[in-house]
Amino acid sequence: MLSKTAEYALRAIACMGSQVGTPASADYLAKQTKVPRRYLTRVLQDLAAAGLVRSRPGPGGGYELDQPTETLTILDVVNSVAPVERIRSCPLGLKTHTKLCPLHAELDKAYAATETAFRGVTIKQLVESASPIVPLCESTS
Repeated sequence: MLSKTAEYALRAIACMGSQVGTPASADYLAKQTKVPRRYLTRVLQDLAAAGLVRSRPGPGGGYELDQPTETLTILDVVNSVAPVERIRSCPLGLKTHTKLCPLHAELDKAYAATETAFRGVTIKQLVESASPIVPLCESTS
C-alpha cells in the first residue's frame, strides 16, 4: 500500500529521529536505512521541501529533523512524499455516479482508516518503543 518512496522517507525520518540534534550525512543515512544513496538524496530533498528536515552544509553538517519527534507523525512523512490518495469521485468518470459506488466507497474507507492509523503514531513513539527490536538496527542477540 505504501510507495517505495514513502517507505524510504519513513526509514530516513526514523533514523534521524533516533539521533535528534546530530546531523547525519546522506552516506550514513543510506547505509543505516539500506536505501540507495541516489534515491535517498531525492527523498531527502522532498522531505526538506516539505519542511520536515533541513540540511546543514559543511564539516559536521548533514540532514536533521526540522520538526519535533513528539508531533511529527507517520502520516506527515507519508503525505510529504507520496500522499495517501482518497477517492472523492468516481475514478471511472461515470456521470451517473454522483456518489461513490459500493466498491470505491469501501476502498476509500480503507484509505481513511490508514490515514487515521498513520496520524496516530508519532516518530517519537517509533524510536522510543519498548520493543526489543530497534528500528533500522541489526539485533545483537
